[in-house]
Amino acid sequence: MSRFDFTPYRRSTVGFDRLFDLLENQSRNSGGENYPPFNIERRGEDNYRITLAVAGFKPADIDITAQQNLLTVQGKKREEPSPDSDMLHLGIANRGFERRFELADFVLVENAGLEDGLLTIDLVREVPDAMKPKKIAVNGQPSLEVVKNDDDSADAA
Repeated sequence: MSRFDFTPYRRSTVGFDRLFDLLENQSRNSGGENYPPFNIERRGEDNYRITLAVAGFKPADIDITAQQNLLTVQGKKREEPSPDSDMLHLGIANRGFERRFELADFVLVENAGLEDGLLTIDLVREVPDAMKPKKIAVNGQPSLEVVKNDDDSADAA
């Protein structure tokens, strides 16, 4: 596997260290564990959903922790096979797991649910008002806005 060198970009940018570190860490860890399988879905401009296939896990077996820019999902199996049973084939994964998802700034966990063996975690990006774009008046003058009037188009017809 080839590794991408971000050094030229680090020299000409300011404040993107976290992004470059994230990309380098992901390339290092990409050959790791693939259990449980998951999907990441964009459900709107600021809404996302992560779906993990966690067949056999109960809500009490799953721990979801959200902290700044990191979502961790852990599954711990609590049930051991009955000593009276004689398992002939064990094809259903019966092991614990930990999945980590790096979250962008202002992405929050909205809710989580477990149904039919699928764990869904809904995320929403909530940018604070202080961070949203604002119109700035030049020399105290209000900005010019072009407003299309629907009545003008009806008169022309």
